[in-house]
Amino acid sequence: MSTVTPIDWTILPRPTDPAGWVARAAEVAAVLATDAAERDKAGATPYAEVRLLKDSGLVTLLGPAVHGGGGQDWPTAYHVVREVAKADGSIGQLLGYHYLWNWAARLVGTREQWEQVEATAARERWFFGGAVNPRDNDVVVTEDGDDLVFTGAKTFSTGSRVSDVTVLEGVLDGTDQHIFAIVPSDSEGLTFHDDWDNIGQRLTESGGVTLDGVRTPWASAAGYADKVFTPRVYNTLNVPTIQLVFVNFYLGIAAGALETAATYTRTKSRSWLHGGYDKAVDEPYVVDVYGDLTSKLWAVEALADAVAVEGQQLHDDPDTVTEQARGEFEVRVAAVKARATDVALEVTSRIFEVTGARATASAEGLDRFWRNVRTHTLHDPVAYKRREVGRHVLTGELPEPTWYS
Repeated sequence: MSTVTPIDWTILPRPTDPAGWVARAAEVAAVLATDAAERDKAGATPYAEVRLLKDSGLVTLLGPAVHGGGGQDWPTAYHVVREVAKADGSIGQLLGYHYLWNWAARLVGTREQWEQVEATAARERWFFGGAVNPRDNDVVVTEDGDDLVFTGAKTFSTGSRVSDVTVLEGVLDGTDQHIFAIVPSDSEGLTFHDDWDNIGQRLTESGGVTLDGVRTPWASAAGYADKVFTPRVYNTLNVPTIQLVFVNFYLGIAAGALETAATYTRTKSRSWLHGGYDKAVDEPYVVDVYGDLTSKLWAVEALADAVAVEGQQLHDDPDTVTEQARGEFEVRVAAVKARATDVALEVTSRIFEVTGARATASAEGLDRFWRNVRTHTLHDPVAYKRREVGRHVLTGELPEPTWYS
């Protein structure tokens, strides 16, 4: 982490409203920004970065205020993720995934379960990871008395070694029942592999994990009472909720790229010798590109904010969420996911047009923005998001709830 004078978060007043929490996220981002390029190159496990998220209180944002949490809503959480991702896309992703896995207890669990999880997580400032890669279906859950035993492997486990607790997912042996459970990340039999070596999002600790007989009480099986699960439509809101996390750290990365590029253009870029201008900031085509990219980014941010508010209305009254409301929300999320993907990729690649050849120097680190967006936007094909929107427009069809829609 940075060698700048550290902030003593304990003497700062605790944020009490959305604006205060976004400002706190901006303070965290300022710390991360000082050495973001260097940390990206090093690719070291982000223990210090997660400690920063804890010390600043950001990990407790969605937790109940009575237990030390921020008591905030999802629109605020998305803004916080976006702000952190401006400085470091990896840490923005880690924080966003943490929010989802923290909230997963409420999405899937019984009231008794989620109240206990949220209270403990807020008091102890847990950081959540998740071993729930849906493309891997080889984790089997067996019963052993009052315990459940998870055995198998997952290709990806974002947050892994930097987490306090990990959300596990597997299928109960001999059934088609999926079981989610939260276990301590240092549980016996839970082994995280240091094999995340991708071109982008290098600090997300998204490597594989092996589950070799990881035990947890039946009582920790989210949503189960007396070993029976009662489904709700609200259970299926996990996908659009996490997809909006994606949207917001894509937009944060894009905004960070534009801000970093603009600073470079103002302070380092040289005007073209045949252009007739003394400064790069005066060249019409440079001004045009910044105007074009900023306009596109602002438009998608506005759409993302509107969709976040629509989602919060569903979170506010989980027991009344209908299939129709859930489906219409997923279509809206799919639309903004498609736009955010395209704009983030365009912004992070086109900034080089207005910074110049010298900006490609490794020391500048401008490439990390594109590498981060390109890596994660491959999570699930954006063409299928556009298909969800197109089918709904033409036929009224609603997306079927799956692991990706």
